[in-house]
Amino acid sequence: MKYNNVSIHSFDYLEPDEFLTSDDIETKLSPVYNRLNLPTGRLELMTGIKSRGIWPNGTRPSDLSTRSAEKLLKKSNVNKSDIGLLIHASVCRDFLEPSTASVVHHNLELNEDAMIYDLSNACLGVVNAMSMAANMIELGQIKYALIVSGENGGPLLTQTIDHLNADSTLTRKSIKKYIANLTIGSASVAYLLCHKDLAPNAPRIVGGAVCTDSSANILCQGDGDTTSLMMETDSEELLKHGLELAKKNWNKTKDTLGWKNSDVDWVIGHQVGTAHETLTMKAMELSDHKTYTTYESLGNTGSAALPITLAKLNETNKIQKGEKVALLGIGSGLTSIMLGVEW
Repeated sequence: MKYNNVSIHSFDYLEPDEFLTSDDIETKLSPVYNRLNLPTGRLELMTGIKSRGIWPNGTRPSDLSTRSAEKLLKKSNVNKSDIGLLIHASVCRDFLEPSTASVVHHNLELNEDAMIYDLSNACLGVVNAMSMAANMIELGQIKYALIVSGENGGPLLTQTIDHLNADSTLTRKSIKKYIANLTIGSASVAYLLCHKDLAPNAPRIVGGAVCTDSSANILCQGDGDTTSLMMETDSEELLKHGLELAKKNWNKTKDTLGWKNSDVDWVIGHQVGTAHETLTMKAMELSDHKTYTTYESLGNTGSAALPITLAKLNETNKIQKGEKVALLGIGSGLTSIMLGVEW
């Protein structure tokens, strides 16, 4: 993927008002912790996650996506009638049919000419949506694309805690497949992409690459309805396959962009936890590069994780004009899209 005309016009996000600490979760899990004689402090020690947010009961993904989009549009000074594409890209959706994008489109009162759809690809959703939107902008089919995500991890957390406390057959080994559930957080993001002529001073997406290892599709699987989701993850095998995939796709991305590691100023990856961050950066030989993380306070917010981290980094004013930023997207399945951005 190579782009000459695609800019990130603006972006914004929402965080929940309520947060659960890892200590809070372990307190709620005291029945199973006591039965299995698990040491407290284990969850934060293993993951590096101190807290994760939760939305009020009954919060719909479309509500979150609408609110983050409204916040973005209020500051963007873009005419809503010029938005030619709306993608709802979170794991969480209101229902299977129709698209959650249709609810957001109606809430925002967007133009009838705007194409809308849901894009579901685990934690890679928003980065995936960026590449789809970039293709249409590059072809001259649209001026602006609005990408939204509303992730609500609360139901998964609650259901997992209830399940673990009620399952008397759990062992120290079998509980491992549920640990990833306890890292899930909640957040919402909105990104507006456009033709570079409409935002000549904005960061520009210059291209990227994709690589997929679908043999790993069994390593993290979730099932459920629109209000809850149960997920089982083989975290060790998932990390092993993910490291190989990330390394391979980073090499492809550099070849596509004509970049070397030394050309990169900032690296933003998917926000899973300490081990994932450390080992992924090492695998790509980027450990000495500047990065920014949010998993410590937000947990793994799914498709919102990488884009909210980029938005928060931007708020620090540490990225300088002209610097190169690598967005290292990856999602269970396994599939990876990595994009290069020139600030």
